[in-house]
Amino acid sequence: MLTKLARFLRSSKGATAIEYALIASLIAVVAISGMKLIGGKILNQLNNIANNLG
Repeated sequence: MLTKLARFLRSSKGATAIEYALIASLIAVVAISGMKLIGGKILNQLNNIANNLG
């Protein structure tokens, strides 16, 4: 199992897969951070709208 993993990591396909995984994880971290920062503000706005309608 470890030899297969080592062979995969040395191949160009393995390197490309790891690069894509790192890019995807970076995008996910940025997206989650952004959602946490503005999530409360959006929730407050939606609650204000709901209170004004109801």
